[in-house]
Amino acid sequence: MKMTDSGRIIKISGMCLVMAALVCSFAMAQDNPTDNMQILIEKIKADKKLLVAENMQLSEAEAGKFWPVYDQYQNELFILRTRSLKLVENYAEHYESMTNDIAKKLLDEYLTIERLRQKVREAYLPKFRKVLPEIKVARYYQIENKISAVVSFELAKQIPLVKPN
Repeated sequence: MKMTDSGRIIKISGMCLVMAALVCSFAMAQDNPTDNMQILIEKIKADKKLLVAENMQLSEAEAGKFWPVYDQYQNELFILRTRSLKLVENYAEHYESMTNDIAKKLLDEYLTIERLRQKVREAYLPKFRKVLPEIKVARYYQIENKISAVVSFELAKQIPLVKPN
């Protein structure tokens, strides 16, 4: 990946996070927060897909086979992202009144989500290998990893450590 490609990944990931924060606060103030959140989700998906398209350099034949698998994969990852969001919300809800039992439940849920995320990655690897040469599969997994790392880093900056007793 060229340095400019990495820069684009960071820029788009950052934009996604900023947009999420803005739309979430905007959605809370509106009568129809679900509609606003759906608009944000579609925008983020489109931006990510554009970023992947720009960096994958797929032939027309490869693209025809890749995008349906990509869409299925993203739908499964979306379920896990939704579960992760719920986990963050639960953490925020219990942050001031954290108990050992709640901390255990939150940590167990986090580890379950991570195990499931790895299972999804592994389950889709043969599917991507059927439609792309190995180098492009590796490139795609690198792109996903970079986007995930940026988003995880930004989230980690925002989420405070559990308060000690």
